[in-house]
Amino acid sequence: MQSVSAEATLFNPDPAAYLPHRYPFLHLDRILALEPGVRAVAVKNITALHGFPQVLLVECVAQLAGILTISEEGEGGFLAAIDRAEFSGTALAGDALTVTAVVIKSFGRLFMVEGSVVCDERALLTVQLTLGVGRL
Repeated sequence: MQSVSAEATLFNPDPAAYLPHRYPFLHLDRILALEPGVRAVAVKNITALHGFPQVLLVECVAQLAGILTISEEGEGGFLAAIDRAEFSGTALAGDALTVTAVVIKSFGRLFMVEGSVVCDERALLTVQLTLGVGRL
C-alpha cells in the first residue's frame, strides 16, 4: 500500500513575528493562512469605542502584503504606491475584519498586490498597491 503524505506549510500566526511594528502600529491580530509569495489571510478585531479610520484599512492590507512578500528573515520593505483604493464602508467597535492579500505581479524587488477587507461578507475596502521588498 502506497502512503501519501501531504506537506503541511507551517507558519507563525503572530504578525509580530514577521513585522517590526508593535502596538499601536501593528494592525493585524492573527494570520489565518499564508502561502508565501502567493496569498495570505489575516484577522483584525476592532475594539476601540470610536471605530477604526478607513485609511488604516489600507495599512492592514499593506502589513499583510509585507508578510506575504518577504522571503527571508530580516528583509525589510516599504509601501511604494497605492495604485487604487475603493472604500465601501467603515469598521465599528466589535467588528471582526478579514484581511486578504494576493500577489498579482512581481518584478524584481517590487510586488503588485490586490487586497480586500471584509466584515460579515460586506466589503469595506478593495485596494491595489505596490511594495518594495528586500534588504534596505
